[in-house]
Amino acid sequence: MIMKNELLSIGPFTIHGYGLMIGIGVIAAYLTAEYRARKLRLDADQVFSLLIWCLVFGGLGSKLLFCLTMLDVIIADPSYLLHSLANGWVVYGGLIGGVLGGFLFCRYKKINFLSYFDLALPSVALAQGFGRIGCFLAGCCYGRPTDSPIGITFTNSAYAPNGISLIPTQLISSGLDFLHFFVLLYIARHKKAEGQVGGFYLIFYSIGRFILEYFRGDMERGSVGELSTSQFIAIFTLIAGIVIVAGSRLMASRNVRAFLVGPNGTAYVPAKVEENEETKGDTESVSDMKEGEKEADGTSETE
Repeated sequence: MIMKNELLSIGPFTIHGYGLMIGIGVIAAYLTAEYRARKLRLDADQVFSLLIWCLVFGGLGSKLLFCLTMLDVIIADPSYLLHSLANGWVVYGGLIGGVLGGFLFCRYKKINFLSYFDLALPSVALAQGFGRIGCFLAGCCYGRPTDSPIGITFTNSAYAPNGISLIPTQLISSGLDFLHFFVLLYIARHKKAEGQVGGFYLIFYSIGRFILEYFRGDMERGSVGELSTSQFIAIFTLIAGIVIVAGSRLMASRNVRAFLVGPNGTAYVPAKVEENEETKGDTESVSDMKEGEKEADGTSETE
């Protein structure tokens, strides 16, 4: 299969498939989150700033975890760090960093983190779906060699071994991410407590990633014993997801406001606009009544 990461070149500018898919994923995630924020009566004006914080912290977390997994190589050759600035990223680092950035943003803005945690995570799954297509176009995150009919063969990849049939782990991961997105939307409509959507994201992603790692062929990403770095982290994110889902349900049953879904919780409810309109209408009605009384009084005096 002939895959080209360089899709279009105009003078000195080149559009790469990986970067394009990442961009599409970010835009789709933002638009989806903003739309859902309005439907859920959250403050949609906060979504763009939340996105920026998550992207910055996510990028830093992704790069930091990459450096940790490649620490031996960097110590042996520090220049490797400079050479990998554009292509050295780890998804789990981005996820952890992004969640931290979102938490700090919500603390700064004094809004309920759990509500926006649940808002953001389906969008994260959507963005990952597009991002993995970018991985496929670039040839990174490739699978193990296979004789299966589903195998793909790269002929001009800078990352995947060329001329060898490989398991298309990028496309499998992409399909699972899109499925994950729709499952989380369903859960969001039926959740019993704030934080449960984010918790289920961690559960599903951790399980899927742990299994899929067995089919990955780019094992130079680091390992912890017999497990890859991602599998090792997946154990803890799975536990965290279970604790969040169960814990949030328990806290909601005890009427802790931060965990309550709907108007009884701490999520922003833009009812002020409606109240202002109603107040305005009431004020106008009162003014009209007063004007009517004045006119009536004036008429009586004339008579």
